[in-house]
Parts: sequence; C-alpha cells; structure tokens
Amino acid sequence: MHARCLAPTAVVAMLALTLTGSAAAQDQRGGNRDRGHIVVIYQENHSFDNLYGGWEGVNGIDDADAAHSKQVAQDGTPYDCLLQNDVNLTSPDPLPATCSDATTAKPFVSHFPNEPFQIDDYIKPTDTTCPAPGVFAANGVKKGTGEVGGCTRDLVHRFYTEQYQLDGGRQDRYTTGSDADGLTQGYYDTRSLPIYRYLHAHGHPPYAIADNFFQAAFGGSFLNHQWLVAAATPVFANAVQDAGADDLHSRVDGNGMAAKTDHYTPTAPTKDAQLTSQCADLPTPDLLCGDYAVNTIQPWDQPFAPGTADSRRLPPLTNATIGDRLSDAGVDWAWYSGGWSNANGDEGAPGWSNGHGPTCTDPATLANATFPNCPDKLFQFHHQPLAYFKSFAAGTEARRQHLRDEQEFLALAGDSRRECRLKAVSFIKPIGAENEHPGYASEAGGSDHLVDLLKAIRSGRCAKDTMIVVTYDEFGGQWDHVTPPGQAGGPDGPSDQSGPGTRIPALVLAPQLRHDFAVDHTSHDTTSVLSTIEQRYGLEPLSSRDAAAAPLTSAFDAPRAREDGGRDR
Repeated sequence: MHARCLAPTAVVAMLALTLTGSAAAQDQRGGNRDRGHIVVIYQENHSFDNLYGGWEGVNGIDDADAAHSKQVAQDGTPYDCLLQNDVNLTSPDPLPATCSDATTAKPFVSHFPNEPFQIDDYIKPTDTTCPAPGVFAANGVKKGTGEVGGCTRDLVHRFYTEQYQLDGGRQDRYTTGSDADGLTQGYYDTRSLPIYRYLHAHGHPPYAIADNFFQAAFGGSFLNHQWLVAAATPVFANAVQDAGADDLHSRVDGNGMAAKTDHYTPTAPTKDAQLTSQCADLPTPDLLCGDYAVNTIQPWDQPFAPGTADSRRLPPLTNATIGDRLSDAGVDWAWYSGGWSNANGDEGAPGWSNGHGPTCTDPATLANATFPNCPDKLFQFHHQPLAYFKSFAAGTEARRQHLRDEQEFLALAGDSRRECRLKAVSFIKPIGAENEHPGYASEAGGSDHLVDLLKAIRSGRCAKDTMIVVTYDEFGGQWDHVTPPGQAGGPDGPSDQSGPGTRIPALVLAPQLRHDFAVDHTSHDTTSVLSTIEQRYGLEPLSSRDAAAAPLTSAFDAPRAREDGGRDR
C-alpha cells in the first residue's frame, strides 16, 4: 500500500502554489479566493494507451510487450486476427480481408491481425461517422451517412466484465469480453490530438503527464464518478432480492463474467445488471458481492432519465463526499456540469435555454422531458455523482450553491477584468457532445473543448495560481498494457474488491511545476485527486483508499521529459 506522505520538495512546491489547509479555510470564509485554486476536469472513457500512448517519454504503445497486448480466446488460445463489428472496420466490406482466423468455433476473416492498431488510419476526425444527438447506433455509423467527428461505436465497460478482461493482470481478454470485439485494440494518433498540439505549441503552460494513473473502480462511468466524490462504492439501501423484475442484482458464471459476447459463451446463467451479485450466487469469494450499485443506475431525485421507475433509481446516499468535507471546512467549491441548468430546471441561470414554459423550447432537449427539467439529448444523468446524495437533494440550499452549470465556470474563469473569481475547488464535467465518449461524441471535438477550457482558465485572473488536473473517468472498454495495482505484477498502490481498474490518461498543469514538461511515474488512481484536495485543505479522508492514495503533488518532483521522443526515468 502506498504511503500517503510527501517528499519535502513536493511540499515546498505545493505551498508555493497554495496556502496551508487551515489558512486556506480562513481565507475562504473571508471571501478571498485568489490565493490558490484547484480545477479538476473530468473527461470520458479512454484508456491511457488508447489516447496518450504515443506521448513522448511515457510508458506507451511502443513499450507494450506481446504478453500484455496479444488477445486470447475464452480457452486461452491467442487469436490470429481481430474480429470487428464497427461498420467502418468490418471485412470484407468496407475493408478487404487480409487475415483468416480459425482459432474459434466460428472462423472469421478480418483486416486486422492480433495486435494494436491506429484508429486514425481507418476513421479520421473529419469522417462523417457520428450519430445525430440522441440516436443510438449499436455498431457505429457508416462513413458518409453520419455527422462529422470521426466517431467509433461504443464499447462495453461494466464492473464484472472489466475484471474478466484484465485476466489477473495479463491484460489479454479485452477483446473476448467486449461487445465491440477487436475495437478494444484500437488507439489514436496521440500527436494529432488537439490537447497534444496545444501542449506542444510555443508558450504552452508547464505540465506533467502521469503515466501510472488508474481508474479507481472497475467498470463504468457511474461508479467511477462515485469514487471521484466519495472514494466508495455506493450501497442500494433495502435492495430487492427475490429474483423478480425489480431485483437488480447481477449474476456471474464460474469465470466471473455476467454477459455473452461474440467470443464469450457463459458457463452458467448470467445477468449483467445494476448491482453486484448476491453473495450466495457468487462462484468465487474474490469478487465484490451484495447490494452495491456498480453499473449505470439513475438517481432518486431529478434530473433522471424520463420515465425511470422508482424501483430502478438509487435511493439517496448518505455517506460523506468531498463536497461535504470542503463545506465543513469553510472552503468554497462547486461541481460545474455542461447542460446542468436545463436538466435541473434552473430557469434563467447560466446555460438555461428553454424559455419560461410551459414546455421545453430548446430543440436539443431530450424527448419526453417535462418542463422545467429540460435535459439535452446528450446530457448524461449518471455523470452527476453529487446529485445521488441526500445532502444535495433537489430543493436543498447545498444543491443550489454547489451544483452549477459549466457556462458559469467559463464566465468566472475567463474574466480578466476583475480579481480572480474562481472558487477554491472546481470540478468540471462537460456535456456528452464535448466529453470524448466513444459512440456518441467526437474524440477530436471533445479534445478541442478541453483545450478551450484550459485556455479560458489561463486567460483569466486565476491563471497564476491555479493547479489543473485533467483526467478521465474510466477506460471505456479499451485495452491498456499496464497492469493495475492489486493485479499480479501491478505497481504498488491501494486496492480492494472495487478496484483500481485500467490505466487512464491524466495531466497536471500548474505554473509552479519545476519543468515545462515532465512525466510522473508515481502510482496514482482517481482517489489521488481526493488525496490532493484533502492534503491541500487539511481534510479527513473519505475512506481507506483515498487515505492511502499518493497525491498528485508528485508531479512537482517529476523528472523533465524531452520533446524529441526521449525519456528520463
């Protein structure tokens, strides 16, 4: 387990950026917010290798060995080829079949051998492969029939599935466990990404890239958002356990899998649902079981997906959050979400675009929405973790003060006419169209929005003393070659039955970093964001995981990296 201590030079660097916790709290109560700020930008669904694996100086695609990249079938046999079902990657149409595979019971042909491949070679950012907002395209949109953006199909990213895909740290069952087949092995040309170009342009801000940063929990967005704010897997109070229609427990087979795929046939009846398996049904004690909510589930209060039954919404949570800790210490903070004002029914607030009723007037509004709750078609309800908690229930003053719209943050961050107006701690969650999520969002478009956020912060009065953390909620079903903590051969770091899972991208930007560009090889996970905030303000940890997580102040001591492709270890 990683000791939660700071090297002396890291402490000095962090104090140069911010105040000590007690002094900071006093300043926040006095309304002075220009003495150090933390901004966390939380993007969507990419593994490190998938997105940042071509960044110079990192443990990336070129470092992947065959043992951690070649995918194997259910019986452990390596495939010869990668089956594809994204409509722009299938064979013989539109790509010629150059590979034949007879390793499975159902032979197939493909254009792809069993190895990682660059997505940009086949689906470019300018290609018309994105669905219209709110339209679901299971296997993607055929090039020439969609909207511009270079979208791929989505990939499954579920709690039990990811654990099967990791295969105890071998990283070799991503394809077998996926509904997207060999797309798991795709990666982007890192150096073509807008964020890469921005951080390599003349005068770029000092930054460190963390190449040992893992998602806190196995699986998807809902659960990892919970870990970002509470460092815990939520419990569904009084969950039904009668195997009926309202019983939301999963059921796994002897391999720990909860679903069938093109390459995987369950060995027993399975069910991939919102909650963990009941413990009596679990084939192995190694997996988490009970009444834990692990896969996408709607919150109890608005905003939630229209028409969701009470029995399928998570009862309000009562465990502590980082928001509670900050408020108790008198530290000003907010969670800013794209589309929040419309979804929450905050008439007239920044971001509101739906008039004065009695119906939602914005044409981008989700079908069946009822005024004043007018969510955008790509507003993701399960990306609003604090809305699941009783302390931030609909109608509370805490919700009004702390759950805000991204447009408000942009106005505060970019205001160069007045003193710094940012809150001490800000969390930023872009709306679906701008969050980089495969399936419904353009990777290039989301990266452009990320750059816009960074530029807004740098253009304002807060730029001189703001630490920015950019990371992603989870791997989006995509392969990575580095074994997570807790898996055989993984790095040191806290772990338990909830995670960590696959490695994900992470950046730290701050004016006081020692180098213009550094690579931080420290073992981190999502709870390192909490650890950083907790140490900065002298807050009590939320769980044993964030108590043990290494804070991101390690970036201040990270070694310089060279922009010519070299690496300093």
